Amino acid sequence: MRPGSNVSTSQRRDAASRPRARGTERSLARRAELIDIGRKLFADTSYDTLSMDDIARQAQVAKGLIYYYFQSKRGYYLAIVEDAVSDLVTFAAGGLDLDPVDRVHRTIDGYLRYAEHHQAAYRTIVSGGVGFDTEVQAIRDGVREVIVDTIAEGAYGTREIAPVARVALLSWICGVEGACLDWIARPVLDRETMCRLLVKTLGATLRAVEEMEPGLRAPAPARRPGVPAPREG
Repeated sequence: MRPGSNVSTSQRRDAASRPRARGTERSLARRAELIDIGRKLFADTSYDTLSMDDIARQAQVAKGLIYYYFQSKRGYYLAIVEDAVSDLVTFAAGGLDLDPVDRVHRTIDGYLRYAEHHQAAYRTIVSGGVGFDTEVQAIRDGVREVIVDTIAEGAYGTREIAPVARVALLSWICGVEGACLDWIARPVLDRETMCRLLVKTLGATLRAVEEMEPGLRAPAPARRPGVPAPREG
């Protein structure tokens, strides 16, 4: 019997796959490194200004490596935007273990923290990317839907809400985007003050929804002192 002949076929297959797994891990790490480099490159330079040669030179890699992972400059840029979006959603939509009211506060605070510490990425997300880019705008719209769903779940205990409520919350998040863009450009308010302000404007939005859709009652913290909930029927 040859040495090692008692090793099963499945064991040999598993052993053969391990180097490939390590290679995959290295590839993922290399891809993530290129995305991180791209975030910095596109932070202060427009998409059209940077050529693939520029990107490769500043990233100190062969241009073919970028093509290998992303196929094109556009593919590279979209991967960078999607990575930024993933971070924003993670920051804002977590806290599933919290009660609904605390989760709403955490969502707004997490959103602000992301905008504050990742300003270039945030501007890219909410402005729709370079020029009129429908794919980047679709990514941005997806972020809005996630935030609206998170707020709806925190306020009403469900993501399935009436159209008037969804439009109202979408209007609120669009207002938040404008406020955040101004805030990171002119940070005259601290994050805690911004958070309180946005929570209050959200409360006003939830009260407006309740007036138009009485079945969707605003949570108690959103109510004005001394104003009872409307009677049903």
